Amino acid sequence: MKITALVENTSCKEGIASEHGLSLFIETKGKTILFDTGASSMFAKNAELLQVDIAKVDLAILSHGHYDHSGGIGTFLKKNSTAPIYIRKAAFGPFYSQREGGEYAFIGIDKELLSNNRVIFSAAETPIGEGISLFSNVKGKRLFPTGNKSLLEKTRDGYIQDDFSHEQNLVIREDGISLLVSGCSHKGIVNIVDQFYNLYGHYPTHVIGGFHLYNHRTGEPENEETLRAIAEALLSSGATYYTCHCTGEDNYNALRAHMGDKVHYLSGGKILKLESVQ
Repeated sequence: MKITALVENTSCKEGIASEHGLSLFIETKGKTILFDTGASSMFAKNAELLQVDIAKVDLAILSHGHYDHSGGIGTFLKKNSTAPIYIRKAAFGPFYSQREGGEYAFIGIDKELLSNNRVIFSAAETPIGEGISLFSNVKGKRLFPTGNKSLLEKTRDGYIQDDFSHEQNLVIREDGISLLVSGCSHKGIVNIVDQFYNLYGHYPTHVIGGFHLYNHRTGEPENEETLRAIAEALLSSGATYYTCHCTGEDNYNALRAHMGDKVHYLSGGKILKLESVQ
């Protein structure tokens, strides 16, 4: 299995641009998958440089209803004329971020995508191919990211806390590898890993995704006690973690200090090969 980080907040390769967003190209034995499209068309430009043919992607997944994961979807639709796009219907909600000073900024998805006949609304559990599935409906509340407090949904009566029912996670099981991929882990990476265990009876061997530990409103990292608790919980799963995007540099360094080689950073342009486990 091969994972190429098409775009991320950072870049590890000359010529590969970066932005606040995430897009991953995943190659399995049977399918090629685009997981999120970043905040703009940048993922496609980087894909060309990384010799990834977007036109030949078999299926696309949008992890949740925020612009930094879906902003490139229009570009994807132009470059690929066949691939279905799996998304939670709730992802089209009116989502906002409260900025410093109290103003609200729209951070959602273009609703024109709702009428596109290539969109498939995924359920709480959705199989999409041999060994490939999606799950949402994460119920756990352990070590919830504090940065979620400024992420809201607009209603008739005002702004309410986003419950992130629109967030979904990708599972790929192949050759002894059990890969879990999360976009931002708004439900809490520990709770998402726990839900994987509840569904499959074992922990993943590998986990990729942003952990949403950086608070974009305050600029502050999570506190040391919380990061230690997250690190201990993740270590107990036995999985190897590749984090990125919304984790934050300070938070990553703190996790690395506790987890050692069980956690790594996945920058734009990085190519990750997961070897078979027999």
